[in-house]
Amino acid sequence: MRKWSAQKMTEPIAWNPALYQSGHGFVWEYGKELLPLLDPRPGQRILDLGCGTGQLTAEIARSGAHVIGLDSSAGMIEEARRLHPALSFESGNATTLHFESAFDGVFSNAVLHWVREADRAVAGVCRALKPGGRFVAEFGGYGNIRHLLDAAYGAMGALGIARPEDLNPWYFPTIGEYAGVLEGNGLSVTAAWLFDRMTPLEGGRDGLFQWMEMFGGAFLEALPKDQWPAFRSEFETRAAPALLHDGIWTADYRRLRVVAVR
Repeated sequence: MRKWSAQKMTEPIAWNPALYQSGHGFVWEYGKELLPLLDPRPGQRILDLGCGTGQLTAEIARSGAHVIGLDSSAGMIEEARRLHPALSFESGNATTLHFESAFDGVFSNAVLHWVREADRAVAGVCRALKPGGRFVAEFGGYGNIRHLLDAAYGAMGALGIARPEDLNPWYFPTIGEYAGVLEGNGLSVTAAWLFDRMTPLEGGRDGLFQWMEMFGGAFLEALPKDQWPAFRSEFETRAAPALLHDGIWTADYRRLRVVAVR
């Protein structure tokens, strides 16, 4: 069997806004739970960091706050502007924020597990906040998608990929680890939670592989496309005992939720 070497992802993620909109609405639906912690108020300035297609940006704007949505994906920003033409959206990266004491709040949902340079991102968040400003975020925490990853690694190994764990693009910290990042960059942690959230996936029998197509491109791109069906079969077989229940695929999410102030 031919051996393929795993390479760490260095290129920007090529998001598919249409697939995100049509099959992954749970991302922003769960994100609505964060808004009471953010508590946006009329006249306040809020940054939605990693806004995607702008659903939560729009929710924040309904409070009367002045909100800017920022995302590194040009495709996501284009779709956000199409869906919410009255709101402001910018292209930008979490590790190169250019704002200085500009916001009463920074909000981020399901984004920061993509940002391995956590110190740079949090330092930029701190700079962007006014004194007393708040940072509210939720993303994948320690142990996130453990069963899903074990199945992916096993399937990749069965197809001849050496060291498939090197393909993992994500950052899943513990509470203590991330609290240290926050406090080391000028923020004071006021609350933090790490909790399980088994999340049903849309798409029926295709739900798990659609999740992989949306979020796991680093794995799929390591395989020739003609091997994707074999990978899918092996991946689903390995994942089914933990993640397939009554014909519905679930993702074994574990979320880290934090509130901090400058």
